[in-house]
Amino acid sequence: MADGMTKIAGALMRSEINEAPAKYVAMLGRDLSALDVEPLKAARAIYTIARGSSDAAANILSYEFMRVLGKPMTTLPPSVFSLGGGVDMAGAAGLVISQSGGSTDLVHAIEGVKARGGHTVAITNTAGSPASKVADICIDMGAGPELAIPATKSVICTVAAGMALLARMVPDYAENVSAAARAMASVDGKTLPALAELVAALKASDSVFVIGRGCGFGAAHEIALKFKECAALHAEAYSASEVLHGPLQLATKPLTVVILDTLEPEIQDSLNLAEARFKAINTPVFRVSPADLGVAQASPPSAAALLLYALYPVVHDLTLALGMDPDTPETLAKITDTI
Repeated sequence: MADGMTKIAGALMRSEINEAPAKYVAMLGRDLSALDVEPLKAARAIYTIARGSSDAAANILSYEFMRVLGKPMTTLPPSVFSLGGGVDMAGAAGLVISQSGGSTDLVHAIEGVKARGGHTVAITNTAGSPASKVADICIDMGAGPELAIPATKSVICTVAAGMALLARMVPDYAENVSAAARAMASVDGKTLPALAELVAALKASDSVFVIGRGCGFGAAHEIALKFKECAALHAEAYSASEVLHGPLQLATKPLTVVILDTLEPEIQDSLNLAEARFKAINTPVFRVSPADLGVAQASPPSAAALLLYALYPVVHDLTLALGMDPDTPETLAKITDTI
């Protein structure tokens, strides 16, 4: 580093995790009244287009958009447009999420959606990016510069941007946005009581299942990805409804399970069953919920954002405990340009 300063491993990621609550609250409070969301409201279906952590955030948002709007919202691979001829998007919308807004395949996807008759919305963290220039409307998630290679605060801010967009579309949703801001502000600076215990268990693990359902499923994908990219730990994300099929057999070998509980009443039986089945075969299970940070009730995407904030420090500390720097995973770059 400049001026002879010694880089402290993990300092960037830790700082950006610390920034996340305030950035999330600020994004939720953003005035989006200038956005023309009528074409999005009129869309018969919304398709998310993203990769990596952005795709995990899109998964979180899709469950909430479907719950509130009652319309299909699911993912399309960018290659449908970047490598193929695209699909009919008449009467539909494409929501493209990209921290950099510069990946070639995502830009081509926006162009492809528009060419096939769809409306496009981009959520990015880079003002003036190629994606923001070609999309019909763009929301700057406002996470600010993110210098660590693993995305943290930008993922949490993506959830906030999606919630703010939903409130612009459905004014009655504004109270959910306000409650989400209060919940995140209340946990700023808090850590999981079981953080050290969880890090120790994961350090001794060869593999981990991260399990969620509803909005927690997208959060599970994000945390599993972070275990892989930061700590080089084999991790897979599963829905609580799917993991009890074939994947359960993997628990006959050493495995640690992390269950993400977003407190949604309708998913409790599913999570309880998965927890019981794994414990019955002596698999270490850690169940994490916003209640661990003192939040007893939260809307599903708010709970997912809280879980990300709670678990990013676990990833950070685990990576350091394994002798690696979470700021700079050896094989990765901050911006991955795919075609």
